[in-house]
Amino acid sequence: MLHPSRLLTALLCVIAITFSSLAPSARASDAQLTIVATTGMIADVATNVAGDRATVTSLMGPGVDPHLYKATRSDIAKLRRADIIFYNGLLLEGKMTDAFIRLAVSGKPVYAVTELLEEDFLLAPEEFAGHHDPHVWMDPTGWARTVDVVEQMLTKHDPDGATTYSANAKAYKAEIARLDEYARRVLATIPEQQRVLVTAHDAFNYLARAYQIEVRGIQGISTESEAGVREIEQIVSLVVDRGIPSVFTESTVSDRNVRAIIAGARRQSHTIKLGGELFSDAMGAPGTYEGTYIGMIDHNVTAIARSLGGEAPAGGMNGKLSQADHE
Repeated sequence: MLHPSRLLTALLCVIAITFSSLAPSARASDAQLTIVATTGMIADVATNVAGDRATVTSLMGPGVDPHLYKATRSDIAKLRRADIIFYNGLLLEGKMTDAFIRLAVSGKPVYAVTELLEEDFLLAPEEFAGHHDPHVWMDPTGWARTVDVVEQMLTKHDPDGATTYSANAKAYKAEIARLDEYARRVLATIPEQQRVLVTAHDAFNYLARAYQIEVRGIQGISTESEAGVREIEQIVSLVVDRGIPSVFTESTVSDRNVRAIIAGARRQSHTIKLGGELFSDAMGAPGTYEGTYIGMIDHNVTAIARSLGGEAPAGGMNGKLSQADHE
């Protein structure tokens, strides 16, 4: 039996394969593909793999929470005009489910980039109510599998670009592998007692597993959930007992609960700093290094390492981070 968070992906795959095989391709050999991705992370994969053979649009920009996002009329128009649509799956874009189904039934190719991830890779913590954790981009080794999905689907719809897509995918996955190596190295320098990452919501479980860091999200997997007084008190006790030096806000989630942790620790005579803002469900501003997947994760792991007592260069893996954010 399919896991609940896999059902939509399976349904859309069947619909996409059935209808795209019946409908003729709308792409001329000398025309660019038009790709629409739900999140910036997916758009970044598509951009790197497609190169100049496609134009790529992301529906959700910096600071946008995909858990709560509802497609606008403008979004629906973009989706209808697209040659291919890529989405995360695993119920990340829960409020867009009906739109995806309608588009797939109309013959539009709609693909979940997480479809090649094995069940034993996916996390399904008890508190997630029977669903998989959708934040797979936090583990670069898993996110590299999404590159394979994008390459395969672009090649299917544009066979003339197969050589380009293969070469671009290989180069991009090499960068992701280098990112994973960097993250593993700098996060390992955090003193074991302090290897606790406290954030606004449960977006970092894959990072925690990949790099052996304990993670405590104040809210649950979705930002629709609310943190109670008991949860906040438990985390305050944890940071005080372990001497955790910093906690972190997120770019797409209110900092109210994080600041409640800082205030609670202060009342127990433990000073805890704000370790900076992490990118969880969205990347940084377009045109910046942090507005790429590589830069997003580089920013996160560099900030985490430096704020929790580890060692990492202020400029990150490629020396491109804003050093003011990592002093």
